[in-house]
Amino acid sequence: MATRRPNGASSIYLGKDGDWHGRVTVGIKDDGSPDRRHVQRKTEAEVIAAVRKLERDRDTGKVRKAGQRWTVEKWLTHWIENIAVPPTIGHNTHAGYLTDVKVHLIPGIGKHRLERLAPEHLEKLYLKIQVEKGRKPGTAHHVHRTIRLALNVALKRGYLTANPASLAKAPSLEEPEVEPYEVEETRRLLKLAMERRNGTRWAIALALGLRQGEALGLKWSHVDLKTGTLRVRRSALRPRYAHGCSGSCGKKRAGDCPNRKRVNPETKETKSRAGRREVGVPAELMKLLEDHRRQQDRERREAGDAWHDEDRVFAKPDGRALVPSTDYHEWKRLLKAAGVRDGRLHDARHTAATALLILGVPERTVMSIMGWSTTAMAARYQHVVDSIRRAVAEQVDGLLWRPDE
Repeated sequence: MATRRPNGASSIYLGKDGDWHGRVTVGIKDDGSPDRRHVQRKTEAEVIAAVRKLERDRDTGKVRKAGQRWTVEKWLTHWIENIAVPPTIGHNTHAGYLTDVKVHLIPGIGKHRLERLAPEHLEKLYLKIQVEKGRKPGTAHHVHRTIRLALNVALKRGYLTANPASLAKAPSLEEPEVEPYEVEETRRLLKLAMERRNGTRWAIALALGLRQGEALGLKWSHVDLKTGTLRVRRSALRPRYAHGCSGSCGKKRAGDCPNRKRVNPETKETKSRAGRREVGVPAELMKLLEDHRRQQDRERREAGDAWHDEDRVFAKPDGRALVPSTDYHEWKRLLKAAGVRDGRLHDARHTAATALLILGVPERTVMSIMGWSTTAMAARYQHVVDSIRRAVAEQVDGLLWRPDE
């Protein structure tokens, strides 16, 4: 008498079509019914091997979840519109992910079935971004990080059994060599900056190392002119816009639409607890802030009813927020006018950190001033400049070649 097989057990049988078939229960579907997978082979031995493999994959959690068959395009669209969205992530972070998805990932690999995406597909995409599109390795590396994050979510939800982005070779990313401005160059920049409107903004960057967003997000309520301190609390965001005309203006970029609407807030809290800090302001810089306050008061009186009272330390002549891109171009003009080498706006932060190194400020204090949460950041931002090299050489010279007593 044949023994009845238990419910859910795998089955193997010869079909009327002449092929061998196997069915394996691998789990439960969303509606509560058993999730039984079917395999079909020409011989009994082949179907037995296929059934055993499916059972092993089930037991080790490697079976793809039943349900919707995702393409890479559908999954990435769902991820960027429903999962990786503010406030779960920052607005700037979301903007970076969105660019990677729309510009590079969907056009490059969007038609692939999600479960059939291979590491080789991604490696070819990274190469194409750099060679055919002429983008920098940093762009390809950012795309790699974005797809890896998106596929990790698919993996956790059972739509993938492995993340191909974790297996793909990431684009090589070289750390850019940063050379902070020398003390004499910094003095030249500061002197010229004081001849320009909002010149104190560059003194804040070069002396205290505030990030661009932190400087533009600074408000007078954060500055204590009596005690000589300022509190870093919020950071200005680059504006992002949507069309306000339902697309009828004919402009491709939403930022060019006459009726554009801003879709992200003007500021956000600084990105970490360490970033929310209180900084002592040097006496000379405090004098510059006081002069800047008086100049802004004159602008307020001249603007009259057109003044926007937003309490901003650095603002347009009508009190409204400075645009980060305008601020960036002003930095470039300042460098050119001062006759110093071109550099990133963030190089001012490296310069401030290196000045603290020259002064011998303890590392924990430097971390507090700069808003760092790890000591590794000090090694990344503080650079051994010529003045330090000369001082060390003089010390070695005095030690090894000092006159005989």
